Amino acid sequence: MSREAAIAKAETYFDSGALKADLARLIAMPTESQHPDRADVLASYIEREMRPLLENLGFRCTTLHHPKAKGPFLFAERIEDPRLPTVFGYGHGDVIRGLDKEWNEGLSPWSLTEVGDRWYGRGVVDNKGQHIINIAGLRAVIETRGKLGFNAKYLIEMGEEVGSPGLRELCSEQKELMKADLLIASDGPRLNAERPTVFLGSRGGITFDLTIDARDGGHHSGNWGGLLSDPAIQLAHAIATIVSPTGQIRIPEWVPEEIPTSVRRVLADCEVDGGPDGPSIDPHWGEPGLTPAEQVFGWCSFDVLAMKSGNPETPVNAVPPSAWARCQLRFVVGIDPDEVLPALRRHLDRHGFSMVRITKSREEIFRATRLDPEDAWVSWAVNSLARTTNKKPAILPNLGGSLPNDIFSEILQLRTIWVPHSYPGCSQHAPNEHLPTAIAREGLAMMAGLYWDLGTGDVPTATSA
Repeated sequence: MSREAAIAKAETYFDSGALKADLARLIAMPTESQHPDRADVLASYIEREMRPLLENLGFRCTTLHHPKAKGPFLFAERIEDPRLPTVFGYGHGDVIRGLDKEWNEGLSPWSLTEVGDRWYGRGVVDNKGQHIINIAGLRAVIETRGKLGFNAKYLIEMGEEVGSPGLRELCSEQKELMKADLLIASDGPRLNAERPTVFLGSRGGITFDLTIDARDGGHHSGNWGGLLSDPAIQLAHAIATIVSPTGQIRIPEWVPEEIPTSVRRVLADCEVDGGPDGPSIDPHWGEPGLTPAEQVFGWCSFDVLAMKSGNPETPVNAVPPSAWARCQLRFVVGIDPDEVLPALRRHLDRHGFSMVRITKSREEIFRATRLDPEDAWVSWAVNSLARTTNKKPAILPNLGGSLPNDIFSEILQLRTIWVPHSYPGCSQHAPNEHLPTAIAREGLAMMAGLYWDLGTGDVPTATSA
């Protein structure tokens, strides 16, 4: 019975082909939470796959529901001794739209396909592959040690890709049931494919629409051009007041006063690199004076996700009646999410764009979170991963993207440590989503080692930082 034996058992799960077979079965389930007709598939993922998997590991499972949710939640717990620390795990079984027709020839979102050293399929990294790796790490420890040596709780939701509706309310109502000391979960990408990574929270995200409705119907540009306001031109100028030509945000309420010293310290060791499949960084874009890592993990960013005016497919000679843009702000700790849109309203009014209507595009807002990089649990987790991999893990104060992490850190009052099993070029949310097999195997080893170390008793106290 040893740490090395638990890690070897986890690696055997990969080497034997068992992980690939299990993941293939999960990928074959089209759990698209955006489609109302997938409700039965969402429920089946919980009942047919996750429940027996966790019950076989000695977890007591309960299916939970909430009126706001898109699908059920599975809550599982294994309490070995109330005096032991309790770790909370999380994953989501729903996926983004499959985009079936846009995948490369020979690939399908609903079939796990191995090409070279990669596995392709929708959900292979977001998030089915990530939580199946973590559950396998728990199993390796149980089968080696005969117990975990700590208490474990696990929550699988089926609506993360539509903003986790109902999750906040469920956790608020079930605080005692979900009480724990620490969250260890996996989602998002590593800093790069080769380097193990922990991130300690996530940037917040709010998506909203800017719309100008000038009049009913278009009017001939020869007869009316120069006499009628052009909503497309007005909207373009309105957006231009929000950011500079190089992407620097011009609304003071949308940026932090400064980047904390502890955040700068850990980011100084991080180089943003999407690998051969990633885009090249535009060095002069965004906030001046920041490194690429500080731009993504320590600052805020504004993007226009889509724009439309007139008929782009078949343009006609007419002044368009309206213009629309969907925009997004990603923000860090220090930005008040409830103030984002009011600040934008004041800003546009000051610049003469009172005709622009602002509407939030969805009810849920992901809030920004960040565990202090100097917390004792961070050092403990990083040391465990380094011992397993013989690599120096990257520490990211928060993910560049957004997760419902504030529900865990603020409502459940958990320290949050995420160990991602993906990389920036994985095509998450796009066609050809894939997982490098080396990351999958290393992820199994890391999680087995991490859970083994958690059960030794040599861990920080619940209040240490």
